[in-house]
Amino acid sequence: MSIFGTVRVKKGQYRIKGDFHHITPNMPIRNEDDGWRLMGVTNPREMTYIHSYGGEAVFFESLPKGIINGSRCDNPGCEFKGTVYLPFRIHCPDCLGRNTVINLTETCKRSAKIHTFMVCERSGAFNTLDKPIKFINVEFDGVSTILMSYLSIGDPKIGMKVVPIFRTIAPTYTITDLSWVPQDTSQKDLPEGFTFG
Repeated sequence: MSIFGTVRVKKGQYRIKGDFHHITPNMPIRNEDDGWRLMGVTNPREMTYIHSYGGEAVFFESLPKGIINGSRCDNPGCEFKGTVYLPFRIHCPDCLGRNTVINLTETCKRSAKIHTFMVCERSGAFNTLDKPIKFINVEFDGVSTILMSYLSIGDPKIGMKVVPIFRTIAPTYTITDLSWVPQDTSQKDLPEGFTFG
């Protein structure tokens, strides 16, 4: 009997335990229009990838706590010192210096609005979001970049004021722990597991 794969870090090294891949038997692919002639086989594989966040871990770890961290270049030698980034950037793209982590939660709650959007009726194989997915690009006062996310409630409109919501129950520690709703949404209308933070 196998156990689900787990990973932890101790003394700077990944410690891996359990099964991370499972081989599933091949199945024949047959052409029913040609006497069920063999055309090939399926080759299903289940695999677990280890995805390291590195310097971005502070961003993903903070979401279930209701915190949105961005970053800022504080290098005095940078021509663009003071530039604020969300999505989180570890390094300044101009001077390559390490950025300072800053809490942008209140800025996001106060000034978030939809810059543009798209609605997708279909999605990729590993999508966990309900369809249709209302992808939104969100802009914030004083932030140089635009964050791509999704709207959980309502229909998006360019310029619509939105506020962040956070998956605080059973977080995934991925970007889907952060979503947005129209500014006047009440707590009782939020998706299961989400709060205003």
